[in-house]
Amino acid sequence: MKLATFRRKNGEVSVGILSGEMVADLSPHLDELGGSLRSIIAAGALDKVASVDVESLQSYPLDQVELLPVIPDPGKILCIGINYATHVKETGRDMPVHPMVFTRFADSQVGHNQPIVRPFVSHKLDFEGELAVVIGKTARHVKRENALDYVAGYSCYNDGSVRDYQKHTIQFVPGKNFPQTGGFGPSLVTKDEIPDPQVLHLVTRLNGEVMQETDTSDMIFDVGALIEYCSTFTELAPGDVIVSGTTGGVGAFREPPVWMKPGDVVEIEISGIGILRNTIIDEER
Repeated sequence: MKLATFRRKNGEVSVGILSGEMVADLSPHLDELGGSLRSIIAAGALDKVASVDVESLQSYPLDQVELLPVIPDPGKILCIGINYATHVKETGRDMPVHPMVFTRFADSQVGHNQPIVRPFVSHKLDFEGELAVVIGKTARHVKRENALDYVAGYSCYNDGSVRDYQKHTIQFVPGKNFPQTGGFGPSLVTKDEIPDPQVLHLVTRLNGEVMQETDTSDMIFDVGALIEYCSTFTELAPGDVIVSGTTGGVGAFREPPVWMKPGDVVEIEISGIGILRNTIIDEER
């Protein structure tokens, strides 16, 4: 099942079941299921959503609605840096002993087909194709072998990075939190469709050219290990997001560097999940 958060033409936000180029609107059931995708997950109601008669719902073509970030209002967005061996190699860093964790804010995200905004203070806007993990139930001191039991599902993520601000200090947060610089979508694919998140294929394309390509098996810390580690230092709540890291090929380490610019189209494709697509625009002054 693929679930999306979207805005109808009348401005109302809803949750829907995505199928091909259509989204079936769950509005008639949201009072009983929860008012948002995050609430549905928190209520443990994904099974109820799966039992809804899709044929009874109003459906819209995707080009008639606006897809929003899969979880527009996560309590936590925990991002993992330097988590693919290929990326470690291109950065010249030592192999990490523990996951490198930084945070993103909810307003730094956009949805599928929404524009990513290049800030006017920097032109060093880079792409990072990543697998996003959405937490399905409260997790604290979870063991790796049980960690996938706490997952609601998966999505694509573009951890857009303003590289010069990222490098101002050893803390990544400024370069990762400019408004509307990270893509999250197009939908949440429930975990029953992806029993093993370490056998997925990820590709990042910029204007149709492949920039990154990897299998998630190349992660240094797999999804289970990330949940174990993160749930040790914080309580993970339903709807929280772990963005699991990127592979080699980012623009900053190319010769010459490749930065995203207005008019560019960037795509993150993950097998079994779909394609997250965003265009780049300049920030309005």
